[in-house]
Amino acid sequence: MAKPKRRYICQACGSVTNRWQGQCPDCSEWNSLIEERPETVFSAKHDLSSGGRPISFEPLDAPSKKLSRRSTGLPEFDRALGGGLVPGSAILMGGDPGIGKSTLLLQASAKIALSGGTAVYISGEEAAGQVRLRAERLGLAKAPIQLAAATSVRDILTTLGTMEPPALLVIDSIQTMHSDQIEGAPGTVSQVRGCAFELIRYAKENGVSLVLVGHVTKDGAIAGPRVLEHMVDVVMSFEGERSHQYRILRSLKNRFGPVDEIGVFAMAGQGLEEIGNPSMLFLSGSDEAVPGSAVFPAMEGTRPVLVEIQALVVRLSSGATPRRAVVGWDGGRLAMLLAVLEARCGLSFSNAEVYLNVAGGYRLADPAADLAVAAALVSALSEKPLPSHAVWFGEVSLAGEVRPVAHAPVRRKEAAKLGFRRAFGPPDESGGGKDAPYTAITLLPNLVDRVMGAS
Repeated sequence: MAKPKRRYICQACGSVTNRWQGQCPDCSEWNSLIEERPETVFSAKHDLSSGGRPISFEPLDAPSKKLSRRSTGLPEFDRALGGGLVPGSAILMGGDPGIGKSTLLLQASAKIALSGGTAVYISGEEAAGQVRLRAERLGLAKAPIQLAAATSVRDILTTLGTMEPPALLVIDSIQTMHSDQIEGAPGTVSQVRGCAFELIRYAKENGVSLVLVGHVTKDGAIAGPRVLEHMVDVVMSFEGERSHQYRILRSLKNRFGPVDEIGVFAMAGQGLEEIGNPSMLFLSGSDEAVPGSAVFPAMEGTRPVLVEIQALVVRLSSGATPRRAVVGWDGGRLAMLLAVLEARCGLSFSNAEVYLNVAGGYRLADPAADLAVAAALVSALSEKPLPSHAVWFGEVSLAGEVRPVAHAPVRRKEAAKLGFRRAFGPPDESGGGKDAPYTAITLLPNLVDRVMGAS
């Protein structure tokens, strides 16, 4: 009998090689290749074209039972999901250690259990007594949650088969689950993929809403094979800075609702509290205008969120190399914007240090923030405050043009609702309407003239 060939699987990206290497050749991760037992290789005699069970086809418009969403009892959680839990859906939730994933899911499980549904919470990382301690701290000790501490998928599915399918099944976490049908330690690519497949199959067959908690790597990506994200219906990321109390639940993939929808929470002594108006979290609340401060109406899915962008420009007298420090925004985009301001507007930042910060620890990825960042930089350079109670949005091109952005009316409406009296942005055919008075800025030099000429 021929000796089976060895194979090594990267625990970060799932690529397979025939020999061990210190660095994965595909994702460049170090020390991530682990030897695993080879899978069965099918030859020509293993013909899969016969011997199976015929499947039945049905038309696309065939009558079927309409799936009704179930509320988690947390409106912000429901919002990020697109309206609630869909029966038979599989949800993968990732986030940094200690960010609050288990707390959020324990609160949602308690809400469902108290509303008459059955919630099963299986922890593979903590003992049942440790989960009870958290429940007591959150005031959920009396919630009728079915709690267990287990890591064997066979034991879990056997137990679930003896009871009515629950409304919610939480597995915390998928990296701790183990199947005796698969070689490898818990957390390896084969174990994560196989365990997730069996749990998802149970959820689909029984109409159970399944939530899998996933560990994340140092880069913030969910650990394990990439195929795991393709297997589930919803991928969610629980984000936040430990130095700030707010947490953002973001939908990265959703087969049943909009992508990039967010729910905002604040960490308190009694667990996670929902924030109905997240814009107030990221604004300073000061009525006094200061140089280098601009308010930007960002879009998170369908929700507008107002954030404050702060800039500081420090002139250097010596020949030292100036620094560029960015918190909460893309450093490459800041460098591009500084180059546009120098080339198109005649402003010099080459002998000055530039610091940019998004207040509240918020992270921006919206290209419409260009105009707000440019306004904050020009205001900091000229040491003149921007017009008070105003918002800025628009994408800046390399030619210095201010380009239109999506959802401009929604941005203005949110600004007017929070008391902002003016809005500056790209030309818009719809006009300002009944929202905040709108001032169109076509070219970046127009912004510079407006700020430099401010009194």
